[in-house]
Amino acid sequence: MTNLTAAQTLADVGDIVRMEARRVTGAQGATFVLREQDRCFYAAEDAIAPLWKGQRLPITACISGWAMLHDETAVVPNIELDERIPLEAYLPTFVRSLLMVPVGSPAPVAAIGAYWSRHHRATQRQIDDLQALADRAAEAIRRIGLADAPWAPTFTNG
Repeated sequence: MTNLTAAQTLADVGDIVRMEARRVTGAQGATFVLREQDRCFYAAEDAIAPLWKGQRLPITACISGWAMLHDETAVVPNIELDERIPLEAYLPTFVRSLLMVPVGSPAPVAAIGAYWSRHHRATQRQIDDLQALADRAAEAIRRIGLADAPWAPTFTNG
């Protein structure tokens, strides 16, 4: 397991999280999303095909935003059956199911997502493992001095 205690920057956290999220869930894709006031910045991803890396979306228009705003994990076994999912953004991608967890409760500054290319209900183990990763990521973010900001600063790593 990659150690987030070695992370020195937000870019380091994103790099570790994107790879570790995919590994611990067995998903075909993973993302690290930062909250920037009323927007979600898809800062890092590790996926079988490009998703939304580098995009900024309104916090009310994506599932990562929902997870952060509600400080709640979202388990979506079928994207076509969940009203929180903006289908126009998802249908062109490989994503058919997902798990999204907030980072930094009770005021999340980020979210971690895992995506599957088939309909899949995340197991309790996958949920627990991704939540444990989110808890470690929150600690790393606090340690490098970003937890007190009202939103995460712009991610600079390419």
